[in-house]
Amino acid sequence: MPTPQTSAAPESGILTAADRERFWRFGVVVALYLGVVYLLPHPAEVTDQGWRMFAIFISVIVGMILEPIPDAAVVLLGVTAFVAVGVPMREALGGFAEGSVWMVLAAMLMARVLMATGLARRIALLFVRAFGGRSLGIGYSLVLSDVTLAGGVPSNTARSAGMVMPIGRSIAELYQSTPGPSAKLLGTYLMATMYQGDVVACSMFITGQASNLLAAGLAAKLAGVEVTWLGWFMAAVVPGSLSLIAVPYVVYRLLPPVITHTPAATEFADRELEKMGRPGRAERWALAVFVGTGLLWITSGWTHIDITLSAFLALAVLLVTGTLRWEDALAEHKAWHVFVWYGGLLKMGELLNGTGVTKVFAVSVGGLFTGIPWFTVLIAVLVIYYYTHYAFASITAHILAMFPPFVALLIGLGAPPKLAVFSLLCLANLPAGLTHYGTTPAPILFSQGYVSLKDWWRVGFVLSLVNLTIWLTVGFAWWKALGFW
Repeated sequence: MPTPQTSAAPESGILTAADRERFWRFGVVVALYLGVVYLLPHPAEVTDQGWRMFAIFISVIVGMILEPIPDAAVVLLGVTAFVAVGVPMREALGGFAEGSVWMVLAAMLMARVLMATGLARRIALLFVRAFGGRSLGIGYSLVLSDVTLAGGVPSNTARSAGMVMPIGRSIAELYQSTPGPSAKLLGTYLMATMYQGDVVACSMFITGQASNLLAAGLAAKLAGVEVTWLGWFMAAVVPGSLSLIAVPYVVYRLLPPVITHTPAATEFADRELEKMGRPGRAERWALAVFVGTGLLWITSGWTHIDITLSAFLALAVLLVTGTLRWEDALAEHKAWHVFVWYGGLLKMGELLNGTGVTKVFAVSVGGLFTGIPWFTVLIAVLVIYYYTHYAFASITAHILAMFPPFVALLIGLGAPPKLAVFSLLCLANLPAGLTHYGTTPAPILFSQGYVSLKDWWRVGFVLSLVNLTIWLTVGFAWWKALGFW
């Protein structure tokens, strides 16, 4: 008789190992809250309620780093805690009525359409066909694909890991470059280039990744600086373009591929484009909406058409034409996930600013820099801001922790608000290139197994020096020309 199969016995006890890990992480967050409330000196200028709100906000940031539960759920707990300490429910939920929150949701649903219709893949293949005859050209092709999509796709995970990376890996495998001994033939170079190019793409557009819009909203509320799609792009286009030119070449020098001539890449792109055939009805609608929405965002300063309205119009066209089905929109869990944490954090940041905590920070820390020119302090702050990202696994958490107090500090010391805001905004994304956990696509690309940990961090550090040199020299000169200072 056959031996009966036995299933694994369930773990005994009330708490599983996963439960214990989750509760331990929650314990750290709760201990942090209690420590801030009861152990840190309480500024006289801040009310008891305001100090508790500050403690909750700090705890939410740490909770998003530790992730005992998904970060959107952590933010919901934070919103609940704000209500528990006396914030009216309607006010605590006010972030979900902000136009930028809905704009991110609409744009992420548009990104789903770009992937589902094949338009994003076609764009990447066209770049590879045009420039892919050499390995360096493939690197530029993949980076250009990412930055082109970044103008309207506020999910660097969707762009880098979902749209661009599969093509890069397919090309590597054409040359038998797979994880392991053959990785350095081509794949190591392509994977590192794709990721480092993605963080530059994130820095160039307000739609580069979701928390850019969060930071822009904070800039308006904390410093009174309005950040539009065109305004962000104009601030970033010159230094960003130089970084885009530098990234594939620098990675090429640091991780030189064994295979330098890649005619099969252009042949691969030709074959794949031939398989795709002419754009179908859905793809043509997606292209028209993508281009039309981009034009409305660019010209919003002249037409005065709200960018959220533009995104809603795009969504309406996609739904009415059947290019996007409502069932598919509901299935885009990542978009709704971002909607929840973005709306909650935006309002929490606004409410925290109203408590006066950031002002107290600016005044107290600003006293340490008495007599030092604001420009010197700004450079120091930007360098500190850059390298503290080693401690963060999220651009969002980094922005929430350091953007509000640094903006308040710099403006308090006399830095022009536009310069303080845009320098911090543009450099908020580049530090994610330092590590293999700097932002969501990092562990996805790293887990492909093409780039060693040592090489990943080495490339990240060298490019940090390159990017800082570009943005702190050419960037400042460009911002001077734009009248930011």
